[in-house]
Amino acid sequence: MKIEDLKGRIRNIPDFPIKGVIFRDISTLIHDPEAYRFTINHLHERYKDKDLDLLVGIESRGFIFGGALADRLKIGFVPARKPGKLPWETVEESYDLEYGKATLQIHADAIKKGQRVLILDDLLATGGTLGATVKLVERLGGIIDEIAIIIELTFLNGRSKLPGKNIYSLVRYDSE
Repeated sequence: MKIEDLKGRIRNIPDFPIKGVIFRDISTLIHDPEAYRFTINHLHERYKDKDLDLLVGIESRGFIFGGALADRLKIGFVPARKPGKLPWETVEESYDLEYGKATLQIHADAIKKGQRVLILDDLLATGGTLGATVKLVERLGGIIDEIAIIIELTFLNGRSKLPGKNIYSLVRYDSE
């Protein structure tokens, strides 16, 4: 398997969540054991020699890849979650989505000043979710090594909301 093969493992769902949008569904990629294993192995090869302390995975699909990758890298995993899901003191950041507003939270003690962090999510669209996560990590004193994403919708210019950040994406879509 090659990176180019992953696009064929992603289901395209027209008119979801609203008319005119093609939803890129990774359910079919994670359902395929070869594709899922390839994705985790590929990311592991990319980050195994980096001096990372933590992986921040974003709810919910960032958990699917993030937990497995953090385990392989032998580093801690920090969940970035929707409000009301974390049982301890949190810091939070609100942001705009393509279809509304949202908020993410991280435990206030999850990241120590100077820890090197990899952020991982399934999708970069307009950059709101990842931008909020960057702010949370940096507010807690974390140093972001890189942002890894499975799918990037380049036509939505999400990178523009993440200036100065190293971003790595496996699969790119240049149009809806």
